[in-house]
Amino acid sequence: MSFEKITEKDSHYSNLESMSVADLLHNINKEDQIVALAVKNVLHSIEQLVNQIVPKLKEGGQLFYIGAGTSGRLGILDASECPPTFGVSHNVIIGLIAGGDQAIRKAVEFAEDSTTQGWEDLKSYDINNSDVVVGIAASGTTPYVVSAIKKCREEGIITGCITCNKNSPLSIAAEFPIEVIVGPEFLTGSSRMKAGTAQKMVLNMISTTCMIQLGRVKGNKMVDMQLSNDKLVARGIAMIMNELQIDEKTAQELLKKFGNVRSVLKSYKK
Repeated sequence: MSFEKITEKDSHYSNLESMSVADLLHNINKEDQIVALAVKNVLHSIEQLVNQIVPKLKEGGQLFYIGAGTSGRLGILDASECPPTFGVSHNVIIGLIAGGDQAIRKAVEFAEDSTTQGWEDLKSYDINNSDVVVGIAASGTTPYVVSAIKKCREEGIITGCITCNKNSPLSIAAEFPIEVIVGPEFLTGSSRMKAGTAQKMVLNMISTTCMIQLGRVKGNKMVDMQLSNDKLVARGIAMIMNELQIDEKTAQELLKKFGNVRSVLKSYKK
């Protein structure tokens, strides 16, 4: 199979510095519109991976995202938002980035080039074949990610990936690859743009679908969300009022008593 780094190909636009602000924004937006359709084209691949993840999570396994740079940060973002949104432990979905937590804010030179550190980082979480690992790399060539996925397969751990090139080393290494082909970036090689947007969309789909399948949603409401600020408390009160057809004061008292929306809905009797 031939491999071409589409993510590194020249932009369809040139002389960017001579464009007006309006033209720059218009053209970036024009390219961004390609992303959702590219994701639509790989829904079956996303479904296959999710169908592997859900049973493992139901059995107490973990989902790991592993990436470098933008890809690593996006994995950490998605993982970190699941506990407050769905009320799950921080150990259910875990994001790892080349260079460690310091790389979330500031790039760590050459961290992504290691062919051993990815597996070492996973081992620190006692990873085993009850878990699933998803490698994230726009290029599909990042050594930190590719080597970790290869080692996971050797150890009998289910692997998936999210990449934006066809037939990349990462896609070949993973059992359940997702290849979202968004084409060259507006700014040549800047994969934080369309590729990053595609990766975030897929990650959102994976985690949200998994959490719904795990029973962490009722109807279309986040009934297990952590009530960590006034906005979320107000949202919880509104959910209870709507679901139980009660007044605001009663809903507020019930939420204070039981601590979260699901507990109120399970326990309340008119």
